[in-house]
Amino acid sequence: MDRWLRNTNVVRVIAVIIGILLWAVVRMEGTTVTNSTTGGIKELPISNVQITPKYDSDKYYISSIEPSRVQVILKGKDSALKRVSTSEYKVVLDLTKAGGKGEYVLPLEAVGFPSSLQVDIVPRNVKVVVEEQEMKEVPVKINVKGTPQPGYKSGDPIAKPSKVHVTVPASKADEVATVQGEISVDKADSAVTKQVKLKVYNKEGRELPYDIRPAVVDVDVPVTSPFKTVPLQIQLTGNLPPGYSIGSVKQNPDKIMVYGAQNVLDGMDFYSGVTLKIDGLKETKEFTLDIPLQKGVTQIEPTKVQVTVEIVSSIKKEYPGIPLKIVGQAEGTEVKFTDPPNGSITLTLEGAAPQMEAVKPEDIQAIVDVSNLPPGAHELPITLNLPPYIKDGGTQVTKAKVVISAAQTQTESKNPSPTPIPTPTPTQKPDAEGETVPKKEAVTP
Repeated sequence: MDRWLRNTNVVRVIAVIIGILLWAVVRMEGTTVTNSTTGGIKELPISNVQITPKYDSDKYYISSIEPSRVQVILKGKDSALKRVSTSEYKVVLDLTKAGGKGEYVLPLEAVGFPSSLQVDIVPRNVKVVVEEQEMKEVPVKINVKGTPQPGYKSGDPIAKPSKVHVTVPASKADEVATVQGEISVDKADSAVTKQVKLKVYNKEGRELPYDIRPAVVDVDVPVTSPFKTVPLQIQLTGNLPPGYSIGSVKQNPDKIMVYGAQNVLDGMDFYSGVTLKIDGLKETKEFTLDIPLQKGVTQIEPTKVQVTVEIVSSIKKEYPGIPLKIVGQAEGTEVKFTDPPNGSITLTLEGAAPQMEAVKPEDIQAIVDVSNLPPGAHELPITLNLPPYIKDGGTQVTKAKVVISAAQTQTESKNPSPTPIPTPTPTQKPDAEGETVPKKEAVTP
């Protein structure tokens, strides 16, 4: 042993080992002082902790908190620090006793930390600006996006409710321009119903971070085939007993919505197909009739119509000197009446008294149709075209005799042939009540 100690190399090695041990001891003691306090207490700094304000959000609005995030320093034993849960603690700014709107410097409060820990908040106080809230009622605007299936159209969206309330600082109420949502009808072939989330926008279209109540609304968008609103035409058929006439015809509705292909709707000025038989009717009566679907029509609204036919006692009146009008005359021919020789007849008409008083001779047409007839003598029926609800009351002359021949030139005849009259298309025109009936009526023997 003495021999080793007298060896300088051994002494040097021992000195190095002792130096290393002393350095390690000093290092360990320094580390303990930095991370711990006396008695094994440690520090745990937590940065970027958000401040949670406590206030009446229905009445007030926090315009700003400076700073909005702080640092929390926890001191305590290692076992206690390890039990700290970020979901349980928070830093609270209590404004319930601040006294309303204004600017304040208030202390922060640590909530939810274990009682065994010391909690320091840096900084301890913050500056806060409080404003009064304002509830602004704003209409809901729904933007419809997308294109329905071919042949279908989307209607105006319906939001329920149609108005919502936006909670906004009183000083910024004018910033709120619209509340909007968006719904898609792309490739839809029926009504679209969805819940839509709303957003607040200013006049420039920038979204604003204000609360909406309710924030979600129910939206319905009708998706239908093309439609058109047209008058509904009722056709009366049959004959009333002698002495009775139609005073008026009222219908409800007088217009209907027709759905179908666009080319079908483009050519539709009115909707027909509803027929009402009035044979033997002697008193006013109400009818409920089905409205049939025409070719190319997929849907109608409504599907029924109510018709009230007023029956009154009729009167008769004679109209002498009504000229017979020739229609359908071929080019290069002339037509002469042989019976009646003067080409006019006396008509006896029947109808309700007020309507008969309004009939004038120019409202009456007595027509003889010579279409597709060869030259020669012909006996032809006389067809009457009368105002609505006026009928033949027993006219004696129901047929006319004509002679058709080749037209003579001006040098061959001083008397030109009668001027051809274009063949009229039987039409229906509205009566005083807005209803329609056939105007063309044939005189029967």
